[in-house]
Amino acid sequence: MINDDQLTPEQFSICRLKSTEPPFTGKYVDCKEDGIYHCVCCDAPLFDSQTKYDSGSGWPSFWQALENRVAENVDNTHGMRRVEIVCGQCAAHLGHVFTDGVEPTGLRYCVNSASLLLQNRA
Repeated sequence: MINDDQLTPEQFSICRLKSTEPPFTGKYVDCKEDGIYHCVCCDAPLFDSQTKYDSGSGWPSFWQALENRVAENVDNTHGMRRVEIVCGQCAAHLGHVFTDGVEPTGLRYCVNSASLLLQNRA
């Protein structure tokens, strides 16, 4: 696990203060590389690139998280009710999950690129 002072200002703002990167600006929005997306804070594996798809939302989107790797919290900020997703190991803010995704799950895990690190498969 890295210390908070090792995070970039953007990573700290997103992962620790629950902010959001502007749409279509993250480095993984259009990424098509194969691998596993890990938490930038603790290196826990979170998403398989094989479940990534282009949702048109402006953020990397996945139809499934790796089993038991992502936790959910109710988020009532900004005058709406959403489901926040956090790293199941270190509780870093990742983004939100919505029920307007693609099959087979119908889910859209909408994730900030700054909270992720793509690693090649071992």
